[in-house]
Amino acid sequence: MKYAYTIIYVEDVPKTIAFYEGAFGFDRKFITPENDYGELITGGTTISFASLELGASNFSKGFNKVDISKKTVGIELAFTTENIEVDFQNAIDHGADVFEAIVQKPWGQKVGYLRDINGVLIEICTPMKSE
Repeated sequence: MKYAYTIIYVEDVPKTIAFYEGAFGFDRKFITPENDYGELITGGTTISFASLELGASNFSKGFNKVDISKKTVGIELAFTTENIEVDFQNAIDHGADVFEAIVQKPWGQKVGYLRDINGVLIEICTPMKSE
């Protein structure tokens, strides 16, 4: 088995894809002609966005949508970078909200948390150093 996708259900797929392109520098893989699903090129695992309507058609039992106006859900996307301060600020400049400012952890890693334009929690961190 291989972990292939993270799919996040959002109000506006094209707007969300554009946010991730600008805020984090990811490239668009594609968006469907219906604008209800899109993927980013992010490395080994694909980050995808699907419309709330597509989610509703997939899940007969319903689901709770991510909502920027509510408390964040207990899951995050984590991105590593060597330029954390610059990349953190770039995301803010593109519409991300600071959830927790960048701090240095006791093990030497720098970590900060943002919320995207939908309310998805994002960790920006420096790579873990191996001993």
